[in-house]
Amino acid sequence: MIVTLMGQKGGVGKSTTAICLAMAAFERGYSTLLVDADPQGTLRTWGEVAAEQGRKAPTVVAMGAAMHRPGQLDSVARNYAWTFIDCPPRHGEVQRSALMMADLAILPCGPSASDVWALSSSLELVQSARQVRDSLEACIVISRKQPRTSLGKDLRAVLEKAGVPVLSSELFYRVAYQEALAAGAGVTGSGRRRDPAAQEVRALFEEVEKLVYGKKESGCFPAQALASA
Repeated sequence: MIVTLMGQKGGVGKSTTAICLAMAAFERGYSTLLVDADPQGTLRTWGEVAAEQGRKAPTVVAMGAAMHRPGQLDSVARNYAWTFIDCPPRHGEVQRSALMMADLAILPCGPSASDVWALSSSLELVQSARQVRDSLEACIVISRKQPRTSLGKDLRAVLEKAGVPVLSSELFYRVAYQEALAAGAGVTGSGRRRDPAAQEVRALFEEVEKLVYGKKESGCFPAQALASA
């Protein structure tokens, strides 16, 4: 399964979510690939830190706007059960390339009004990709949620009007995420099972897993059609 994390706005947790989901899959024994499509290189840096610390981690590769072409991502991802693509904000050509490969597009959305406003252009990209690949699924995940605020309370109600499913799992604003990334780790490792961040990520991965494999078993995910562009 290929999952892309995308959005037109930075700072909503795309890279963090990609790493955490990949680690959740990896720790379950799945062969897992992380594709760093963001020039900022957060995933690559994280992978280097993980290697320096001697941590076992998913494979990390860098790709860009040509990943959808035959012989690119398709030749690598076929060797992995799960592939997670971290897209840069505002680089439409990279996001379109990722959408040509993805089974599922996850759009993280933070609690600010600007985060919600930026969703419209991201959803336009998804709808455009669906004209070529009608098997593409999309969903929104609430990220960096801040409890006990009016924004946090009202966010779900606003997002449910966006026209794509909003996952029931939510990721809160927690220092644990930044600490784990800085250490080249995830938040779901052994010894963190009761950590709130670990519980959030496990719940999110399980929901994503159920969503994509349920679609596959129902026949809603036919073989990928690669764009020739």
